[in-house]
Amino acid sequence: MLLFQVVRGLIELSLAMTAQARLGIVGVALLFVIGVGIRARRSGLAVGAAVLLALMMTQA
Repeated sequence: MLLFQVVRGLIELSLAMTAQARLGIVGVALLFVIGVGIRARRSGLAVGAAVLLALMMTQA
């Protein structure tokens, strides 16, 4: 269980750093919205933010 949490934290950190490097604060904000959508169990919010992040990453 601890290993899973450590790996998850490292993945979150690397995604945040990549998004910030490519998109600035907008990418980090979209990652935050994805996390909030998953935590609040609002799949529409999480999926919408993930799609926007993916589109912006391909355009950057």
